Amino acid sequence: MKEAMFYEKIDGGKVKCHLCNHYCTIYPGKRGVCAVRENKDGVLYSLVYGKLIARHVDPIEKKPLFHFYPGSRSYSVSTVGCNFRCLHCQNYEISQYPHEYPDIPGDQMSPEQVVDEAQHSGCVSISYTYTEPTIFFEFAYDCAVLAHEKGIKNVFVSNGYTSPEATRLIAPYLDGNNIDIKGDEDFYKRIVGGRFQPVLETIKLMKELGVWVEVTTLIIPNHNDSQGFLQGVADFIQSVDPAMPWHVTQFYPTYKLLDRGRTPLATLRRARDMGVKTGLKYVYEGNVPGEGGENTYCPSCKELLIERKGFTLTKIRMKNALCPACGARIDGIGMP
Repeated sequence: MKEAMFYEKIDGGKVKCHLCNHYCTIYPGKRGVCAVRENKDGVLYSLVYGKLIARHVDPIEKKPLFHFYPGSRSYSVSTVGCNFRCLHCQNYEISQYPHEYPDIPGDQMSPEQVVDEAQHSGCVSISYTYTEPTIFFEFAYDCAVLAHEKGIKNVFVSNGYTSPEATRLIAPYLDGNNIDIKGDEDFYKRIVGGRFQPVLETIKLMKELGVWVEVTTLIIPNHNDSQGFLQGVADFIQSVDPAMPWHVTQFYPTYKLLDRGRTPLATLRRARDMGVKTGLKYVYEGNVPGEGGENTYCPSCKELLIERKGFTLTKIRMKNALCPACGARIDGIGMP
């Protein structure tokens, strides 16, 4: 265990956690919403520091990040736990484990070991992913600082519920962040266990602090596929930065949300067209490899620049982040 960051002691031995936007008040002997931060005699501890339940080398496109060192590999790590309870979680065995079992599983690793493994694997970046990285913030932060010193980039794959205080601390060491916009306020209440507005505020703050941000919306039939919601997301992204990529992604039934089929390709196309008409420069269709919606096109002349099939880049037709046809600069970090 490691003493947690971002908390204050309050009356009666209780503590108030400031790590995420739940701002949990935690009684002695109890845990927060994430189930991995526990109050022991008035001191808040992280139960997952260095206890990695998953570590893999992934293509960066899997995060998904399409404008962040395309074609590179990312050393990806996670602990158990999450501050959301999404009914459609694809990694529920990891994220919801502490809600089902009393123990905290994982292989103990130090930040030095994580960074060394990333280097030896030839990875450009370390991704804190598979569940919400905010809940293992102390470990992610220590890894990120060390990785930054070694010239390795850092990436969050996040639900965007990180508190402003934690966001400001990690931002100098965080290079990229893919953040979900999952649904409207009602969706967050019914399906997720959170609130909508803090996610939008995190996206704006991350961008303001210089982090490269891409947004993902997993479109679930009859839950968050309305014209009004999708247009609202497109409008929001355009207001923050029209160069911020938007991934509209196909849902498939999983965990507790089994009463909806896969998202029709036509719905993804409608959302993509909506984003483009709103003025977004880069909109992608996810989870439908080979359909063409994963390719990067020049926003000025529509020239095909990067052709993808799943997580693989099959063609690159740009150099020095410039379109060969019209010379337009393509937004991103580490673009070819």
